[in-house]
This record gives sequence, C-alpha cells and structure tokens, in this order.
Amino acid sequence: MPQTVLLAEDDRAIRHALERALTLEGYEVTAVADGVEALAHAHRTPPDILLLDVMMPGIDGLQVCRVLRAEGDRTPILMLTALVETADRIAGLDAGADDYVVKPFDVEEVFARLRALLRRTTPVTAGGNGGGNGGGTDPVRDTQVNDRQVEAAGLRMDLQARRAWRGKRELELTRTEFELLELLVRNAGIVLDHSTIYDRIWGYDFGPGSKNLAVYVGYLRRKLDEPGAPQLIHTVRGVGYVLRED
Repeated sequence: MPQTVLLAEDDRAIRHALERALTLEGYEVTAVADGVEALAHAHRTPPDILLLDVMMPGIDGLQVCRVLRAEGDRTPILMLTALVETADRIAGLDAGADDYVVKPFDVEEVFARLRALLRRTTPVTAGGNGGGNGGGTDPVRDTQVNDRQVEAAGLRMDLQARRAWRGKRELELTRTEFELLELLVRNAGIVLDHSTIYDRIWGYDFGPGSKNLAVYVGYLRRKLDEPGAPQLIHTVRGVGYVLRED
C-alpha cells in the first residue's frame, strides 16, 4: 500500500507541483488549499504524514499542528515555511511539528525529510532501537535497562510508549525530539559529530550550512533543563554534541 500524504499549501503552483512530484515518487496524495480543509481531511481519513505550509489564510499550518497535537494526534508533520528566522522555526516546533523545510526548497530535500519521518513511525521491536544501526551495536549498552527502556544521566525513556522523563518530570517531546534524545541517551558520554546525528535522525546530511540540528538541540535543551540542575546536552565546538551530567 502506498504511504499517504496530506498536503496543505495555499499557493496553487507550489501545491500542484508538489502533488505531482509526490505522486510520481509513489505517495498517495491529498492536496488542499487551507488549514480548514486540512483538519477536515485529517479527521476524516488520517494520513501517514502531513505536509503543511505555515502561512495560509484562515487557519494556518501552526494552528493545524496545535489542534492535532491537542487532540493527541501524533501523525508526523513536516512544515513548509518561508520564514527563515530561528524564532519562527522554533514556533513551528513548539506547535508540534516534527521537522521543517525552508522555501525555496529542493524537492529532493522534501523527499528525504518525509522518508526520515516515515521511517520513525515503525514501532520499536524487541532488541532494536527503532531503525538506527542494525541493532546491538550501540556504543553505550550499559544505558540499556531492557528491551523497552534506556536510561542515562537521570533520564529515562520508554521506547515502546514513546515517553521520556527527567527524574519524575515527564517530557513533552515531538517525534524528532524523542529520536534525538534517544540517540544521545544511548551514546551517553560519547561525542556525536554533526554528520552522524544527521544520518541517524534525518537519514541525510544537510551540510555545514544547515542550522536544523542546532535548532532541535536548542529546543530539546529548553525542555530538559531545570533551574539548579546540571545541563545535560553539551556542545563540543566544531564537532557535535554529547549527553553527560556534569
């Protein structure tokens, strides 16, 4: 069965071009022009993934995200945005989006990000880590509690329920944030370079000019950090990131 995409984009030319490209790529596409139609279709026939333009008349893409997440809908959401400021991108993540593509974009980048998000919808199976490195080769196996949970630096993650806690506080994470945190927890104490993280989380290295990873790390830090508690995610300048409790 082809995977289903709900595309909401008010620009007719972009909408038609994306619909055709996605269809040729093998997706089953429903294309709509605004957020009202997007919500109606999402409620009536839930898709495998949503591709939403941020700026739409009436209900915009951010509002669609907020409504679906408030309803408990965890369908992956990829945002299309012409907004390039970091604060604008964070607003999209805060609304519940899993990833974003900045206009003008290369359609191959859209495909790559869709594939990465859809891969992570596969349920975690016993002995696996949700599609990382073939299973059983994580560098820090002592963070593994059992086939369902991993722990490190005061963090605990239930991989099957896709829930995470710092101490007793449960963290509200998007799909991408959860995957990024899982990667860091499994490799606690090990510096992961940018290319490795991009490959494991997005399945594609967007190059040294991309700020995508920095945005997600910054947003994840905001959810993890607590007053008076040590910071958990550390930047190793020019290399990447490491999870450790100083």
